[in-house]
Amino acid sequence: MECKTQQRDAISQVVQSPPRPRRSALHTLRCRARRGGVSIVTGVLLPLVLTGCTPDQQLHGVMVDPPRAIASFDFTLPSGAVLHTAPEAGRPMVVFFGYTHCPDVCPTTLADWKRAKAKLGKDSARVRFVFVSVDPERDTPAVAARYAQQFDPSFMGVSGDSATTSRMMKEFGVAAAREASPDPQSYGVTHSGSSFLLDAQGRLMAMYPLGIGWEALAADLKSVL
Repeated sequence: MECKTQQRDAISQVVQSPPRPRRSALHTLRCRARRGGVSIVTGVLLPLVLTGCTPDQQLHGVMVDPPRAIASFDFTLPSGAVLHTAPEAGRPMVVFFGYTHCPDVCPTTLADWKRAKAKLGKDSARVRFVFVSVDPERDTPAVAARYAQQFDPSFMGVSGDSATTSRMMKEFGVAAAREASPDPQSYGVTHSGSSFLLDAQGRLMAMYPLGIGWEALAADLKSVL
């Protein structure tokens, strides 16, 4: 049976011409935080949830059918070394786009990553977890790295120049927008709330909107390892 699915993000342009979806539902999350008595509201628009199937593998996340090759990018780490997002044999990768001042979505997502990693046990050493900042103005490479590693020492937090960040977000079909604020150092950023699973060949396999449950990510990582 031929299965078709469509991938799109509610705040981004569609990266490729999508096939017809079998079912979709829009999830919207709003998260709030207070800084200095000013309420900062960050609206996070999650991708449309789509269903589909592949001939050889069924996953628990929102599947991308067919899996789509993703270009690789380079980020300079605080040590001066370069992180390549290019595929590594036998090592799937999980990617999330967020920012370190995020009041709710980002810490919740990385906490879920930690739970999924623990569930995998020793096999988790083969998974690359990469947090990409969409706020390079405030998030230096050192700030992004410290943020990710406070959840788990193996998590990689990266921040690049605006051009690199924009190209990578476009490749994944997501977008981010800075919200208006009277304080230039205290603002929210609207961004996608999904994590993305790439297999060891660098193909985008599935998405995991906030709320889908860390168990789904853990099960799918075990399946692709």
